[in-house]
Amino acid sequence: MEQLFIDRFIVPPAAKAEFMERMAINRTMINKLPGFIRDEAFVREDEQGQLHCITIAVWESESALKAAKGTVQAEYQRQGFNLPAMLERLDIRMERGQFQKLEDLKS
Repeated sequence: MEQLFIDRFIVPPAAKAEFMERMAINRTMINKLPGFIRDEAFVREDEQGQLHCITIAVWESESALKAAKGTVQAEYQRQGFNLPAMLERLDIRMERGQFQKLEDLKS
């Protein structure tokens, strides 16, 4: 059953460029992983100039998503990248969750 990994970010104006650069790196990385189906990103800017960004990555199964998470974490270590530290340093707020399509749920 497909799994959707959805992130929602609120990015201050001063952090937009670095955030967008990192998002591009991550999207390029995940689309090469086994079980990856597709991803999409949506953005809007609010009245204060903050960027609101939602990313959706679709994986063929829960096991593919789990394996991808491990691969991504290993790549972050190799790169010396620390996501929580970046979010804190740039004052970016993030919500993250794993979802399924409503139609896929059995009653």
